[in-house]
Amino acid sequence: MAMNTLVPRRDRPDIPKEYGVPDTDEGLVEWPWVVEQLEKARNYWLISQYPDGRPHCVPSWGAWVENKLYFSGGDMTRHAKNLAVTPGMIAHLESGDQVVIIYGKAVNASNTPPEIMKQIEKAYVEKYGAGEGATYALVPDKILAWTTYPTTPTRFTFG
Repeated sequence: MAMNTLVPRRDRPDIPKEYGVPDTDEGLVEWPWVVEQLEKARNYWLISQYPDGRPHCVPSWGAWVENKLYFSGGDMTRHAKNLAVTPGMIAHLESGDQVVIIYGKAVNASNTPPEIMKQIEKAYVEKYGAGEGATYALVPDKILAWTTYPTTPTRFTFG
């Protein structure tokens, strides 16, 4: 597991009281579990926005390293075209039961330090059998996670 430089703040997300989410911190998801899910995930659903506001969703390979989701997309891909106009995006893991959803901003990964890029390449080789590098990093503002709904929904906030 990669060393994480920041442990985000943890609390309950804004969910209507009628859903039965507890008012207490009992049952909050632990950050190491979230990191484990993000590191081992094979596919990440990337949600971006067309310039006219319509949503766009596509599965992608990626690597969670140092609290960022690194992924690729050439200039001709729809998500790259979308991110050039509106960098805000969401990434969701495949499960609807063991949930991790990242909200943040995609930034160009071309200036990623070589030691981080080596970790990204290593993760790609381990998961996919080949390195791919990364053209983007999704920098999270918040992450929502839960393992049992409605008792464990947890919000992690950064910065």
